[in-house]
Amino acid sequence: MDNVLLARSLFGSSMAFHIIFATLGVGITLMILLAEILRLIKKDEDYGLLAKRWTKGVAILLGVAIPSGTIVAVMLSLLWPGYMEIVGQVIALPFQIEIFAFFIEALFLSIYVYAADRLSPTMRIITVFFVALGATASAVLITDAHAWMNTPRGFDYVDGVVSNVRPLEAVFNPSIYVTAMHVLGSAYMTGAFMLGSVAAYKLFRGGLTARETTYHKKGLMLSLGVALAMSFYTANNGHDTAIMLHEEIPVKLAAAEGLFETQDNAPLAILGTPDPEAGRVIGGIEIPGMLSWLATGSTDGVVQGLNDFPRDEWPPLFVHTLFNVMVGIGTVLLGLAGIFWVIWFLGRKKQKAFPKWLLGALVLCGPLSMIGIETGWIFSCTGRQPWTIFGVQRTAEAATNSGNLGMLFFLFLTLYLSLLVLTGLVMYFYFKRNPVTHELHSTTPTA
Repeated sequence: MDNVLLARSLFGSSMAFHIIFATLGVGITLMILLAEILRLIKKDEDYGLLAKRWTKGVAILLGVAIPSGTIVAVMLSLLWPGYMEIVGQVIALPFQIEIFAFFIEALFLSIYVYAADRLSPTMRIITVFFVALGATASAVLITDAHAWMNTPRGFDYVDGVVSNVRPLEAVFNPSIYVTAMHVLGSAYMTGAFMLGSVAAYKLFRGGLTARETTYHKKGLMLSLGVALAMSFYTANNGHDTAIMLHEEIPVKLAAAEGLFETQDNAPLAILGTPDPEAGRVIGGIEIPGMLSWLATGSTDGVVQGLNDFPRDEWPPLFVHTLFNVMVGIGTVLLGLAGIFWVIWFLGRKKQKAFPKWLLGALVLCGPLSMIGIETGWIFSCTGRQPWTIFGVQRTAEAATNSGNLGMLFFLFLTLYLSLLVLTGLVMYFYFKRNPVTHELHSTTPTA
């Protein structure tokens, strides 16, 4: 591999690892907040217990998220010096504010972990609110820098010199709202599905007391309620993203859909492989006019094709597959969450147990949602290639010229895989040695 590809692989693997913990940190803190609110409203200590145990998991995850995030920050500087030279002058503001957001999250999480039992219900909610606020703000601020890379604004760049910097214009670039809301929606969705998967697994495995069944059912229903709402929102936001791409980065939209010729009534291509020689997607299923409708709001809308752009500015065409995987997973998750609530509604009066096949499918939803997150981020970054800052700086211009990146890539990949396994083992043994049965006797459930 050449140096640029090695730099991308090293940084990409670091981001892929960190994004697991960052996403869950954002998503699960919202679930803890909602559980505390339900505890106060329903006077049901089961929700307080859910919040307490979810917080233990977040604390473990945060122990990995902090060092992995630090590694990403260091690698950003070391692997992409050309990029950082521009970033430091134009879009440093979100990075600086993010430090304060993380401070708020860590401070109030510490208060909640060590003093929750001594706080009033209202103060517990306020404390967790600031934890969730800090996590959400961190995600938005980091996403802002990513959005700016896609739609750079707020500076002039002539002959390699940055001038006339306008920081607020850079921060509020054209794609920040759509991108940030998509990141938050998908993070909330993933956090909910991951917790729902745990509850579904407990119910699927069986062997529970009636008390345990009631507890896990509450966790499942709370998780799947948030998951359904966030799945629907993320899908709707995906439509807004298509509009943004059509207006700001049409070459990325064309690559995502394998559209080669500019046309109205442009079809949406599902599956298949884009073939530049044939000028179309081979083996795909085309829905006439759907891409035009998604991008412009009308089937008569004109969508630019790849042939309108220089060949050396095309993103890798495998982003079409990444896009299909991301959208496909989102559709499956939305469908399963919807089916869950239909089955619950139809059987709510008879208090029937959920079907085994449904619980088994829900167990898979957590890992599937995380795969969707990973593919979404890879699509977003790869779809911007060959640019690091779209239209301003190519990736080759931003990358370091230092050697030995291959050895670093191997070492860090080994480290990440080891940490992933160790984190999973720590979570497994902690909750195995502290089963919920030991704590249920002290809670007061509602009917």
